[in-house]
Amino acid sequence: GVYEMISGHRRLHAASRVGLNVIPAIIKPMTNDEAVVAMVDANVQREEILPSEKAFAYKMKLDALSHQGKADDTSRQVGEKLLSVTKVGRDANESERQVQRYIRLTELIPQLLDMVDTKKLKFNPAVEISYITQAEQQLLIEVMDEDEVTPSLSQAQQIKKMSQEKRCTKDALHALLKITKVKERNVVIKHEII
Repeated sequence: GVYEMISGHRRLHAASRVGLNVIPAIIKPMTNDEAVVAMVDANVQREEILPSEKAFAYKMKLDALSHQGKADDTSRQVGEKLLSVTKVGRDANESERQVQRYIRLTELIPQLLDMVDTKKLKFNPAVEISYITQAEQQLLIEVMDEDEVTPSLSQAQQIKKMSQEKRCTKDALHALLKITKVKERNVVIKHEII
């Protein structure tokens, strides 16, 4: 007796805006986990999707698939179960590693995740930063604001290492982020000159 819309919320809203009271729909009995998988599959097909949306969608789908434990189309060979992360990647046309990197973004504090969405912080450095504690992430935000810098990939990797070694302090972050990377230049010498 209860219906829930899984996919098509934008179409429903558009239909109601133009005065349509009836829309075509497909009604299927689904478990909550099946509904999550269907919803994520529909949403990640949108043309423009923020990295944070993709990250949480992949995480939701991975959790739902882990709960299901079904082997329907997830078998490689007889008796060998395909990893859920592989299925998420295959369905989204992404590699397993890329799916895992997106899911890592869900460990970022909201300010850093917003910076990834607005392209103020690049994706790969953000993934590395996701491994540090939330308190250290907050320190990093403060240092980034004070010094008006964002970490490069190599700096983010160093920050992760500092965190693992329990030496990620505000002073250490200031010192690290003040180092600017010298841009490499390619020199082209024409063949006839050589």
